[in-house]
This record gives sequence, structure tokens and C-alpha cells, in this order.
Amino acid sequence: MTPEDLVQQHWKRRDLPGFMGRAGPLWTRREGDAWAYAILADEAHLNPAGVVHGGALLTLLDHAISSVAWEACGRLPCLTLQLDTHFIGSVRAGQLAQAGARLVRRTGSLAFLRGEVTVEGETVLTAQALMKVVRTAPGDKP
Repeated sequence: MTPEDLVQQHWKRRDLPGFMGRAGPLWTRREGDAWAYAILADEAHLNPAGVVHGGALLTLLDHAISSVAWEACGRLPCLTLQLDTHFIGSVRAGQLAQAGARLVRRTGSLAFLRGEVTVEGETVLTAQALMKVVRTAPGDKP
């Protein structure tokens, strides 16, 4: 798969600041009423065993989960308190690792989510997350 293929499939490249910018580039696509997030794996994402580093996949999934939590919580910042993961497959260079998440439950200050990373429709990573909703005063940083 190439970046040109992704554009043809309606993916948009997002060059983000900070850590996600270094871990990507991130690709996004609207799918119904949800968003999908992805990285097109290349040599920079690989571990010494020749597959995408687990930390890269966790970064992608944490970003997807955080983005869904942010939207579900009225666009308030959300911090990851707990992220329980299960690796059940691998990703190789040239493959598109696609992440998605959904809100399971929300309380006043917590959000519970589930997410997964897939490659060609096969699940390679699943997760459950507990997110803390951060309420800030105007002008304060979270």
C-alpha cells in the first residue's frame, strides 16, 4: 500500500505536532458517524524482529481512544488512566494499521472505552481504556 492508495481510499494525512507527529504520520478517515485512525507502517516503525514495534501500535490506539473520548466528553481533554491491551497479531512494513474505538460508558469524570487495531480486517491488538475527563478553568492548561 502507498500514500497514493490511501488518498484514493479517502484517507487524509495529518501531520500533527508532538509525539504523535513523530510516531506517524497519522492518517484519518470518516467512517459513518465515527473516525478511523491509521499509520502506514514503514521501516521506521519496525522493531529488531522486523515487525511494527508494539509501542507504535499502542501509540496509535491510545490516540484513537483519546480522540473518541475527547469527542464523547464534550471536547474536554481526557487523560489515559489505564490501558489494558492484548496483542494478537503482527504488522509488517507496507501494511496499514487501522485503529478505532468506541465509548462503552461515561460517568461525570470517567470514560470507559474499547478499541482495536486491525490490518486488512484482521484484529492485531485489542484494548480497554479508562480515561479521566479533565475539567479546566478558562485559560488553564490541563
